[in-house]
Order: sequence, then structure tokens, then C-alpha cells
Amino acid sequence: MLALSRRNALRWAGAAVATAATLSGGTGSVAGGAEAVAGGTEAVAGRHPRWARLRSRLSGTLLLPDDPGYDTARLPFNSLFDHHRPAAIARCTRPEDVQHCLEEARHSDLPVAARSGGHSYAAYSTPHQGLVIDLAPMSGVEVRPDGTAVVGAGARLRDVYTALAAAGRCLPLGNCPSVGIAGFTLGGGLGWLDRTYGLTCDWLRSARVVTVDSRRLTTSADHAPDLFWALRGGGGGNFGVVTGFEFATVPAPEVLTVFRVRFPAGSAADVLGAWQPWSVTVPPELSSVCVVTPTGAVDLTGCAIGPAALLEAEITRLLTAVGINAPLEHGEVDYPTAITIMTGGHPPRNAFRASSRIAKGRWEDATPIVNTLRDKESALLIVGALGGAIDHPSPTDTAYPHRGAPTSVEVFANVGTLPPEQVTREVDDVQTTLANLVGTGTYINYLDPLQEDWATTAYEHNLPRLRAVARRYDPDGVLHFPQSIR
Repeated sequence: MLALSRRNALRWAGAAVATAATLSGGTGSVAGGAEAVAGGTEAVAGRHPRWARLRSRLSGTLLLPDDPGYDTARLPFNSLFDHHRPAAIARCTRPEDVQHCLEEARHSDLPVAARSGGHSYAAYSTPHQGLVIDLAPMSGVEVRPDGTAVVGAGARLRDVYTALAAAGRCLPLGNCPSVGIAGFTLGGGLGWLDRTYGLTCDWLRSARVVTVDSRRLTTSADHAPDLFWALRGGGGGNFGVVTGFEFATVPAPEVLTVFRVRFPAGSAADVLGAWQPWSVTVPPELSSVCVVTPTGAVDLTGCAIGPAALLEAEITRLLTAVGINAPLEHGEVDYPTAITIMTGGHPPRNAFRASSRIAKGRWEDATPIVNTLRDKESALLIVGALGGAIDHPSPTDTAYPHRGAPTSVEVFANVGTLPPEQVTREVDDVQTTLANLVGTGTYINYLDPLQEDWATTAYEHNLPRLRAVARRYDPDGVLHFPQSIR
């Protein structure tokens, strides 16, 4: 049976370059998408934190540095940031707990972060000397008879997939099962089924939010519509803490065809040159991702909603354009099986650097793109097809600005045994060159903490409106970190 998660695709590609890359698809649970706030900054408290008072008010538990379980609970997904030591971790079981945490953060002038899945690339959900609002206990998923999914902000994608599949329903989600639903949705939500159904945020119908002044509200198209707009792709860890969501869903497809094609070393320029125009002209039921290694090998993986005949015809067309008769591995599976294949198992923590660019048009020649990996030891390119239903809303209908873009290009590098400084240089060199080759757009859920142009490239024309929403709901910058909207 094929294992087609993006993570497994990276394992296949990584074998060629001695890496075993592990990816996440989203960040955090602070309203707006990034997982948290004040990553890596020292807290200078205005007043001594009232931990005993906070502990007595929580229905959940409060972990301080000397408490059992703290050292495990504080660890971020990206172990490059294991040096972050929050002042406290509050495991919240209800919205009232979140209210108490925000009140204490304001009182003590503490950096404060909400954490859903903990997959922030920059570990913003683990603020050094700050307060972590851990939403993991709020992980319930209910699918109502009308198909509406009511999801707690602490749910992982695997929880949502499992509950939906049991009810015969579908929502376009990502491919890493341990990613939190909150950050994934708030940053937009790219995944295997987005060309067919659109982004996850496009299916959001309402969100329950605790604002920085500890008010609770439910936002939707009819209530606090400016906030609702910002929550759908705004990213950035702004506005308030989302504690729950309501999504519309669709009937689950009866059959999907999952596939993989492996192209040899030295073929990447030909493969990408043929793949990009192919990827935007195939039916929207077909999604694919190319993982490109420094050797020029390519692993193409993906899925198609429907029987194998549709996929086979399209892959034949691609192979003809590439000029390489690479073998096609594929199989028809039901929806629950497809979920298992596409998401794989629980990914291990590891140290990595990553960045992304959004291609704004079609490239005439893929050779310069492939050449960005020349002389690199750790960097990989993960090139994904966009388009289809992603483009149905306009670029201003939601805060996600990259409607109409054909391709995403992510740079990913495991640290492994290499010096972290070398890996950082490699990623920075590749993403800077890619900006000149394919476009400067950035997907907020793959935000690079060292990227200087992050605000304008992640939010583009929507940035002024997002800044206005941030000023309205967080005028004092309570939810502040190096890449927050201000």
C-alpha cells in the first residue's frame, strides 16, 4: 500500500540526501493563525505573576518549571527551539480558562501564546519566559446531522479526519495528522483536497473567540464580520484566542486514487518544466506535490478523487511531456483508507528550517529553480499544485491573498548533523533566489522567522485591512511576537 503523506514523500526524497524530513501544515491557535506570541523574547513582567491565583481559577492544570510533566509539555515540534522555557503552561479545558490566562498575562505583562498542535515553525507557541495557553484538552469534534462539524481548537487534524470519516463527511484538511486544526485553519489551510474543495478556511462558518480583554464572542459573516474575515487566512497570532470552530462539510468521496511517480537524478528541470503547466490544466479533482532533491531527483505524489482511469490518462500525458517513462504506482481506495495513506503516522520531533514562496505565474524554464539547490547539502524543494477551487473566492473575500497563484514552493532543510548556521544559510539563499524567479508571495503557515519581507509577502494587499483589525481587537499589542501584525 502506498504511503503518500507529504511527510513520507520527504522521507523518500530525503533518503537520497541523507535527510528524513518531517513537515507540518500549519501553526497554532491564536486568532489569526500563527501559533503563539513572543517567541524567543525574555519576559520583563510588570508585576510578579500570580500563579497560585491562576491555578485556583483554572478547571485545567497549570504547569510551572518545577512541576512534573513540564519539561515534556514545553517542547516545541521544531527541536531547534528546545531552549525555549515558558514561565508557565496552562492546560485549558474551557473558554473560561482562556479568559483567566489572558487576564493574568495583562496583569503581569507576560508574553502569552495559544497553542493548538505546537507546530509553529519558529516555536512561537512556546514563548521563552511567557505563558502558554495550551488548548489541547479542548479537542472535541462533533458532526451534526446536517453535516456541520463543531471542532474544539485543540483538536489535531487526525481527530477531525476520524470523526468526519465516521460520519461520511469530508473537509479539506492537511496531511500531517498531529497539526492543530486552529493554526492550520487560521492560516488558510492547504492540503491534498484543496484543488477540489478549496482551503479549509473557506468552509469556516463561525469561530468562538476570547479577545485580549477576556470577552467571549462568536464571530461569523453576520457577527463581527471584520474579525471573521481576518480569521480566514490572516495568520500572525493576532486579534484573540480562538477556542472553537464550526465548519460546513461535504459528503465524503466514495473512492480516491492515490499515486506516486519517482523520477531519477538529473531529471528535475524537465519534470518541473512539464509538471507546472500540467498541474494547472488537469481536472481539479487531481492534486499533486513534487519533492525535489539536490541530486535533481523528483518524487511526485498525490491523489485524485475518482477511479484510476482518470489519473492514468493524466499521468500518461505528463510522462509524455517530460520524456521519461517513469513507473506509476497507484491504487484505488475508499475515503478512510485514503486518509490513513495521505496522513501517515505520528511524525517525530526534529530540528529544521523552512521557508516558502508562492509562484504568481507559470515559469518558462525550470532550470534556474532547480539550480537553487546546487551545492546544497540539506535543502529540498516541495512544489505543490494550487488553483482549482482555491481560486473561486476573490483575493479579498478572505484574508488569504494568494488566490490565482498556480504553485507553492517550499524550501525545507533538516539540521541533522550539519551546523544549524549552515542550514539557515542554505534555506535563506534558496528562498531569496526563488523570490526573484517565481514570485515573492509567502504562505503564512510556512512562515520563516528570518524572512525580512514576511508581512508584505504573506498578506500582500490585505495587510492594511489586517492591521486595522489588529488595532481594533488588540490595541495594546497583548498578543505580540516578532511577526505579529502591527
